[in-house]
Amino acid sequence: MSQVFTVREPAEAEYEIKRSRFIAVIAPTADGTELEAFLTGLARRHPQASHLTYAWRIETPQGLRERAFDAGEPSGTAGRPILTHLQGRQLVNVCLAVIRYFGGIKLGAGGLARAYGHAAKQVLEQARIVPHVIYRRVEAEVDYARFQNLERQLAPLGARILDADYGPRVKVILEVPEDNLGELERLLASH
Repeated sequence: MSQVFTVREPAEAEYEIKRSRFIAVIAPTADGTELEAFLTGLARRHPQASHLTYAWRIETPQGLRERAFDAGEPSGTAGRPILTHLQGRQLVNVCLAVIRYFGGIKLGAGGLARAYGHAAKQVLEQARIVPHVIYRRVEAEVDYARFQNLERQLAPLGARILDADYGPRVKVILEVPEDNLGELERLLASH
């Protein structure tokens, strides 16, 4: 799989053309719950907006899912230009929404597509884009003596302990970047 990216935190940018305001907001959204919370929050913040358009791309166990929504604008003039920018930057686990406050002057289909695309581009220029790392969970059992040094050994792999259950041996749940899964398995098998 080629390198993909995401955003670390929300970013916002505003663009105005012919008295219409376009407010673009991007946020990390790893699943449907975060996506819904983000869009609901924007709708609450902008109850007087003419349109709340968006596009999202989310990695799921079944693969990449993506959607564009025009929110009543002419088909393909809002969500599609936003989605095109997300695809062009290979962004995943994000939602980019553009809120429009209509200024009274119609922009036409081409003008709308350019305006929504420009707003999306502006917020992407402000966003902190970082490589997207896919983590895998691993369960293992280790001796108490080994457990004391485990965190130090995990750090170079970018892995961390999520949970530990102390019984005759320590049962741990670990999280590791997918690219380092083999190395973690070798580390655990060596002791």
